[in-house]
Amino acid sequence: MSALSDMTQSAESDASFLLELGQRVRTLRGLRGMSRKVLARVSGISERYIAQLESGKGNVSIMLLRRVSDALATPLEDLLPSGDPSIDWPVIRDLVRRATPVQIAHAKDVLSGMGRLGAGARRELVFHGIALIGLRGAGKSTLGKILADKIGWAFVELNKEIEQQTGLSVAEIIALYGQEGFRRMEQAALAQLLARKELMVLATGGGIVSEAITFDQILSSFYTIWLKAEPEEHMARVRGQGDLRPMADDRAAMQELRTILQSREPLYARAAGVLDTAGLSVEAAAAKLTAMVSPVLCRDACAFGLKNEAV
Repeated sequence: MSALSDMTQSAESDASFLLELGQRVRTLRGLRGMSRKVLARVSGISERYIAQLESGKGNVSIMLLRRVSDALATPLEDLLPSGDPSIDWPVIRDLVRRATPVQIAHAKDVLSGMGRLGAGARRELVFHGIALIGLRGAGKSTLGKILADKIGWAFVELNKEIEQQTGLSVAEIIALYGQEGFRRMEQAALAQLLARKELMVLATGGGIVSEAITFDQILSSFYTIWLKAEPEEHMARVRGQGDLRPMADDRAAMQELRTILQSREPLYARAAGVLDTAGLSVEAAAAKLTAMVSPVLCRDACAFGLKNEAV
């Protein structure tokens, strides 16, 4: 009976692991704005297998690898070749897992170059303006331009900055260098913008939240507002712009859009402010956005992380 019970528990553990793995793959795919069809093409894996993986029915070899890691008492990630440059990485990772939120914040500041060594070091926040985040079709470009004109700041679209610096469109960059290459260029373009040390209204790409370091830089440098809308409104606006990236020719476009939004919502929700544009005209949404930022413009930069919501 004991052996049967152990087998049952093992089977349940395996099933739970596969479900969590599938959810993780689906979430990461959504963060990067990739449909299953696109992921299949880029990875060279069949769309059918990706669907099985996301539904919790991954190949048995995944479970065998997990059992090896359990037997070795080592995290699964340590079995995968990654080319880690530092032999200290396992130690650093384990220390971070046990660290307090204050210790983690201090480590982030030191590693990002925004803090000094020493227990009393603190990050010096520099206010660079207003950043708008959200899915395509949220109104970042339209509302951002209106807001910038009203308050007399520069209006910058991060994707256009990247295109100007590289001489390539976003689609061409991704085709040539992949998502990873594009994210590196995005991070470099943001660093150049911050080096200007001028106030601006910044419209970011919808997937900027998928790159942790870049998004953290946005949150710490700007009063960030999430422009939120219903999936149907996002889709209608994107179709109206004639832009279906990355959902072109995908019959499940709406479901993919929902997956992307669901995956990114917890990260979008880290914004200091939320403006729900559902059912609003451009004029009404612009008026609400202006009202939201007015108090921010009068406050010290160190206070711009306070929550502020308009619905």
